[in-house]
Amino acid sequence: MPHLEFLVFCGLAALIGAIVQSSVGLGVGLVATPVVTMLFPSLMPGSILVMALLLPVATLAQEFGHADLRGIGWAFAGRVAGTPAGVWLVAAVPDRALSVVIGFFVLAALAATSWTREVPRNRRTLAAAGLVSGTTGTASGIGGPPIALLYQRESGPRVRATLAVYFIVGALLSLVTLAAAGQLPAVQVVAGLALMPFVLVGFAAAGPLRRYLDAGRLRAALLIVVGSSAVALIVRNLV
Repeated sequence: MPHLEFLVFCGLAALIGAIVQSSVGLGVGLVATPVVTMLFPSLMPGSILVMALLLPVATLAQEFGHADLRGIGWAFAGRVAGTPAGVWLVAAVPDRALSVVIGFFVLAALAATSWTREVPRNRRTLAAAGLVSGTTGTASGIGGPPIALLYQRESGPRVRATLAVYFIVGALLSLVTLAAAGQLPAVQVVAGLALMPFVLVGFAAAGPLRRYLDAGRLRAALLIVVGSSAVALIVRNLV
């Protein structure tokens, strides 16, 4: 059974992250991962991957019809290729160095897409984003930004539903691969399950914010969430 300290601090992070993701399309891993990594590093990345499975299921129950299933299929192909690289990074690279590299990569991608009038979304860019996402998602629990940046100009329901499909399949793939490689202790699975009630509360509380952002404010919010997560990763591991 997880400690009370874990439930208080990481549960609060999961709740806040769930509110963000239920509104923007991603966020539960971005908010909770730094907290869990800093306070309970032995529970990473399995606890985040397990916890993150619930929210996209709830999202799809509301908005499945908006998902871009054809486009996200190409991202899955890239994710399959990137997942083994993520497992290798978990075993071979120090946590701090890995987090800093991921943070800088996300910032670079954010800058490139922000300065470009329109980010091309085709088979190549989707597969490349999936490759990067598979690597970073398996290694750190943060795999959403590369895909989210390609869909940043779509409507709120389309962004959330498409990312939800991607997160479900991607998280399952990462968990199975980690387990097969002996990198998924049972304690991480239990910790992730313990955070799920906080995720459900966050999803329920996000309704008003979701409607507010869908009125033409989603892209700015999405870019802020992605950028903040990258900065938090870098600062936390350099200080």
